[in-house]
Amino acid sequence: MKFDLSKKGLNISPSVTLEITARAKAMKDEGIDVISFGAGEPDFITPKNIRQEGIRIIEEGLVKYTPASGIIELKKAVCEKLKKENGLEYSPSNIIISSGAKHSIYNALMAIINPGDEVIVGVPYWVSYPELIRISGGKPVYIHTKEDRDFKFNVSDLDKVLTDNTKAVILNSPSNPTGSIYNEKELKEIANWAVKNNIFIISDEIYEQLAYDEKHKSIASFNDDIKNLTIVINGMSKAYAMTGWRIGYAAAHEDIVKVMSNLQSHTTSNPCSISQYASVAGLLGDQGSVLEMKKHFEKRRNYMANTINKIEGLSCRKPGGAFYIMVNITKVKGRILDGVKVNNSLDFAKVLLDKGNVAVIPGIGFGDDDYIRLSYATSMENIEEGLKRIKSIVESN
Repeated sequence: MKFDLSKKGLNISPSVTLEITARAKAMKDEGIDVISFGAGEPDFITPKNIRQEGIRIIEEGLVKYTPASGIIELKKAVCEKLKKENGLEYSPSNIIISSGAKHSIYNALMAIINPGDEVIVGVPYWVSYPELIRISGGKPVYIHTKEDRDFKFNVSDLDKVLTDNTKAVILNSPSNPTGSIYNEKELKEIANWAVKNNIFIISDEIYEQLAYDEKHKSIASFNDDIKNLTIVINGMSKAYAMTGWRIGYAAAHEDIVKVMSNLQSHTTSNPCSISQYASVAGLLGDQGSVLEMKKHFEKRRNYMANTINKIEGLSCRKPGGAFYIMVNITKVKGRILDGVKVNNSLDFAKVLLDKGNVAVIPGIGFGDDDYIRLSYATSMENIEEGLKRIKSIVESN
């Protein structure tokens, strides 16, 4: 039977990494010792104070519907956090709570994009950006960044792709997958460009607490002009190891938040009530667990970057934030490893999995086939063993 299905839905590309992920899972299920560097979530448990608050909320029965855009207690906590940590003054009417940061980005794009509007995205990009833009009716426009510029675009790059249809720029700092962080000078230049051209900035700051070498700066914090054009995206998943709790939030001009809230009220309604109340405890409670996780991530980053750069044929830049490293494989492409010719990042990922029992994410999933992405959101023991296996395969031929 052939169905007449949605053209928009059919045009959404599946993840090119699905094959690798599914194969790695199947191998693990068979009892094979697979080391995975694919994790997009902290390997730590949610801090105790947050877990305890979730239990308390369940026991007290606060499990009913909440306002579609989120409880006022969490909106106030977000406002307090943004003021204290980011120098941003917002009121609860500027805040919307959603089911994860990805949901917040979806709401933001749906609120500002009209058919044919263009959204500028840097390459390598987080895998969902292009598809979210297409779902909203927009067109992704790419800037291919360079490793020697720390995978960052600048105003000159933006000018080259600016058209009458340009509506927004997605800025991800710290970045997934590169770990790059835009410094204050770079952000100010982009902010001035956006104000001059009346372009929205969707500022994805979900990894802000995992900035190691310099303090995170929000582009919305410079002045009211850029603040009014910026939709700040953040959430609880990365900093508080709350991936499964599904709480993200956005801060923006009240007119934008109203549209986002209307969309959410007709699609998902409110995020999980238990997770919302627990998130209040996370934002307002002791931050010691966040700092402790960050210390572990920084130690792992240093070890992974230093070790990769000692493997013949591989190289990387030490990322400034998040928990990923983009590994340059250009010297491996074209070689035969363990009887398999490596033509691209997917081939290399397959060789590492089939011959070394190591799962990595091919760079083509992020728009750049010259790299693979490794996550250090796993134990130091796994990192050490996994890199030994990669070294053995790459240097054995």
